[in-house]
Amino acid sequence: MIRTVCINFALKKSKTLKDGTAPVYLRLTVAGERVEFTTRRYIKPERWNVDQQKMTGTNEEARVFNHYLKTLEQQVYDEHRKMMNANANICVEDLKNRLLGKEQKERQKMLIPIFKEHNKRLQLLIGKEYSQGTLTIFETTFRHVTEFIQWQYRKSDIDIKTVDHEFITSFDFYLRSECNCANNTTVKYVKNFKKIIRLCIANGWLDKDPFVNYKPKVKEVVRDFLTKDEIQAMADAKLVTNRVRQVRVIFLFSCFTGLAYADVKKLKRSEIIKGIDGQQWIFTSRQKTETTSRIPLLPTALKILEKYEDNPECLHHDKALPVLSNQKMNSYLKEIADAVGINKELTFHIARHTFATVVTLSNGVSIESVSKMLGHRNIRTTQHYAKILDAKVSEDMAVLKEKLRVTESKLSKIENGYHIS
Repeated sequence: MIRTVCINFALKKSKTLKDGTAPVYLRLTVAGERVEFTTRRYIKPERWNVDQQKMTGTNEEARVFNHYLKTLEQQVYDEHRKMMNANANICVEDLKNRLLGKEQKERQKMLIPIFKEHNKRLQLLIGKEYSQGTLTIFETTFRHVTEFIQWQYRKSDIDIKTVDHEFITSFDFYLRSECNCANNTTVKYVKNFKKIIRLCIANGWLDKDPFVNYKPKVKEVVRDFLTKDEIQAMADAKLVTNRVRQVRVIFLFSCFTGLAYADVKKLKRSEIIKGIDGQQWIFTSRQKTETTSRIPLLPTALKILEKYEDNPECLHHDKALPVLSNQKMNSYLKEIADAVGINKELTFHIARHTFATVVTLSNGVSIESVSKMLGHRNIRTTQHYAKILDAKVSEDMAVLKEKLRVTESKLSKIENGYHIS
């Protein structure tokens, strides 16, 4: 809908000064709504032509005065045209503010409040659409962005329209150089910030995407997992306290189901049901991605669930297992690693990697099935675990090569030794 603007100049006799002059006001009308404001020009009432809305006469004073009013009129049309070209919702108050130079100040969108509002909304959706971990990551990203703006611009905030390609690349450099962030950590923080930029673009606060020519690469990281011997050693270990034994059992449950910490913690008894084969399955959704995970329960996992069938805490909260906080779980896991002799930085997430590699893929389970059980959205994510297995094969073969090298001289002396054709 095209909204036209009606322009009028009017003399305000009610505001006549002591010298007998009165101010001329500019009156704008758009869609029946009207505003008026002073032109900062004064004239004696007898010299004002009401019909022609200008000063009477042809002398220099009249020409200058009337030229000024014409200039104002043209400015109104220019601003109106700009608003139309930008498909802006034209209202008379906005038009007035643009003419008075207030539009930029009043419509200026600052980066920090936008980011704060995003995190505030995210916090309200914890447990529904997002996890506490997601909020923590965005809060950390927010802190880095705030500190970067101070470091780069010596300001506490900037207009969102000033965020350009240089801002993105400088932020990337800042994370690597000043914060000592590794490549993948840097990419993660910048990716989180990209979500804020997309929000601004969607709302029309930013015209161009500053990420267009920014193409970071995530480096593949080989993640630790427990070997069969390490799993067995953990299961057989004589642990002292009930708390530590409880953590071990829940960790092993994740090793045989592939569930991440957040998904084990929220797992309900009602999510353990009969599957297509008549056996017990887990039917749940991943908290991180909201994708469905359907996992046939292996005997070890079933025994663990049965162990806590009558647990008061589980019964009271309708939970399958009594799971401690992630921080406490990881703290106890370090104790277990020391007690068992596992020379790895043992965290709860290693259990998920162990399920993908040692429990399933290395035992011939198809990568498609593993991907489905892990709740991966893309099979390429699961293929990373297959690469881990290749790395393990390479490592094992390197050990074999070393053994063969040591015994090479002995083999050469055996008359009926190995003959490779």
